[in-house]
Amino acid sequence: MRNDLIGLMSARRGHFKLESGHHGALWLDLDGLFLHPSRLRPFMAELGAKLGVYRIDGVCGPLSGGAFVAQAIAAEMGLEFYHTERAGPRSDALYGTQYRLPEALRSRVSGKRLAIVDDVINAGSAVRATLAEVAGLGAVPIAIAALLVLGTTAERFAATQSLPLVSIASLSNEIWEPSECPLCAAVVPFD
Repeated sequence: MRNDLIGLMSARRGHFKLESGHHGALWLDLDGLFLHPSRLRPFMAELGAKLGVYRIDGVCGPLSGGAFVAQAIAAEMGLEFYHTERAGPRSDALYGTQYRLPEALRSRVSGKRLAIVDDVINAGSAVRATLAEVAGLGAVPIAIAALLVLGTTAERFAATQSLPLVSIASLSNEIWEPSECPLCAAVVPFD
């Protein structure tokens, strides 16, 4: 099943600046992942089944691929669905991007046991910002989940939050702070 999921994602190699501010050599073009939702249904059902053991009230995902995954899981499980949107200008600081719950949903998350879900977690900037937003509004984050986890950054972050990290698949991957990027040192231009 892992290989089937990864086969739905288009990967490119090069030098990329990630939303988190980190640099990496792998880019997944995820827009096409949602072109045929029926192909993703088994993966979302499996992820939902894995989240079912945590007695969650709802699922929240950043408005990009994560919101699509979160909505499908919420529908499958009969749970509430929430989403966050990018807020404000993109910052050059690591993890400087903020996500905000829409105004109409802000008062509804207090006390809710939520899973924070994304399509793919690499550095995890969208997940971190979503988790901070809902926790700041009184929600209780219960788990972090994604269809695919790249590298070990998400695992380390989940551990610092004392939250389980749930996924269908994982791939090794390395990201770097800009000052430590070997591609920058080799003067490889950004793609």
